[in-house]
Amino acid sequence: MDASSSQIQVRVLPEDVHRMESVREAVARQLRKEGRPPLREDQELHVLRKSWDARKKPVRAQLLVGWDEGAQKAQMGDWTWPAIQTNARTVLVVGAGPAGLYAALECLRQGVRPVVIERGKDVRARRRDLAKLNREHLVNPESNYCFGEGGAGTYSDGKLYTRSKKRGDIREALEWLVLHGADPSILVEAHPHIGTNRLPAVVTAMRETIERAGGEVRFDTKVVDLHIENDRCNRVVVEDLKTGEQSELEGDAVILATGHSARAIFELFDSKGILIEPKPFAMGVRVEHPQSWVDHVQYHGEPVEGRLPPASYNLVCQVEGRGVHSFCMCPGGIVAPCATSPGEIVTNGWSPSKRNNPYANSGMVVQVGPKDWELLGFTGPLGGLRFQESVEQACWVAAGQTQAAPAQRLADFVHARASRNLPPTSYLPGVEAARLDEVLPEVVSMSLRQGFKAFARKMKDFMHPDAVVIGPETRTSSPVRIPRDATTLEHPQVKRLYPTGEGGGYAGGILSAAMDGRKVAMAVVSAIKA
Repeated sequence: MDASSSQIQVRVLPEDVHRMESVREAVARQLRKEGRPPLREDQELHVLRKSWDARKKPVRAQLLVGWDEGAQKAQMGDWTWPAIQTNARTVLVVGAGPAGLYAALECLRQGVRPVVIERGKDVRARRRDLAKLNREHLVNPESNYCFGEGGAGTYSDGKLYTRSKKRGDIREALEWLVLHGADPSILVEAHPHIGTNRLPAVVTAMRETIERAGGEVRFDTKVVDLHIENDRCNRVVVEDLKTGEQSELEGDAVILATGHSARAIFELFDSKGILIEPKPFAMGVRVEHPQSWVDHVQYHGEPVEGRLPPASYNLVCQVEGRGVHSFCMCPGGIVAPCATSPGEIVTNGWSPSKRNNPYANSGMVVQVGPKDWELLGFTGPLGGLRFQESVEQACWVAAGQTQAAPAQRLADFVHARASRNLPPTSYLPGVEAARLDEVLPEVVSMSLRQGFKAFARKMKDFMHPDAVVIGPETRTSSPVRIPRDATTLEHPQVKRLYPTGEGGGYAGGILSAAMDGRKVAMAVVSAIKA
């Protein structure tokens, strides 16, 4: 029997989503409507996919329901990571973010021992550095929202939606998260989300799986050089950040999963003449609204409490041929400080699992490329990175040279005027009123201004009196691409060196980075076992 013959889509009211008797009645009605055989009493139903249809009142949940063969998608795979042999081949994995962790886990499944090298700290120690950043405005360049166990993904919301279908099996990537403690609902939700409060435990469990199976994870260990001999790299020079001592680590290959903010790696490549390329990316701000307003607009005034998830939005337009769009929308979320060095301001957004904070925030960004930053004098493979740095440093100066962020009421940004005062925001280090429309590069400010006007035509009251613009949002993706061969996935100049994830320019979020890390690990194992 074709599995699709024992699946059906139904729509139910929010209060009926978790009442299987109501779901069963909806399935029975839809089967009759489509002229299909009725269910037997012994056939158990499984919800395979859930999304929300809020295009008009009443808001309904849209469910894909399966039974018999059609319910097989609800079954988890039989995943295990048995201990590897003592004489197993070794792969060095630089970076313990999603790409690095998934690469290490896949290496173990293939009988190869990963040694994960992470410049930051473990989750528990990392929390103390984040607290100092928020409360004392102290940026630890080795341990922050971007560097440390789990990478930027640990403290960047845990949204798992991706349009990337070519890097690997999305369902399998989600199952690995569930096996390490994520809520099984992520296997069903159309836009799955773990939550920043739950991600640290999931990441820690992954690391423990790696160690239990015979892999190794080294924190406070920074790669400072690559040892390249005969156009091949299988050794790296590392610095113990606690002692300052340097040493070499050797393996059969090096997987480079350093994330989009590991500027030292890009600079190392450039200094050694190893090929890297400038890459277009998006830059802009965080826009924060009251969550109650987003709910009211998106759900047409329907009651939310206990019935509906906090609402989100997705906005996009073109301004003179340039894309302007919302990015990483965080319902019930918080705007977070994500600088990786003193003397810069960087913002990002995240939500706890319940998404129950009173604010909603979203990145609002503009596509920029080499032509934009070359006009400002930023050239070469690191031109985009230097442009990115210049904006972050300008925002730091504009807000008073602390981790307070420059901010402006949304309406004032659009009308190019100073804000006399600011509403409360979720940004813990605090905000300072500034002419953010003047601090940002003109191409970004102009495009955002026109974009916001377009969004106001699409979304009623987008120019809410308490909407505030906080900046800058600059780390949407890497401004540099580390190229790799399309077949072998190796760097085209350096054999046994495998760029992966966001740092290489091959992913755009937790899930796509994880799948890309796993894909690269498979290529590595195939090469070293050949």
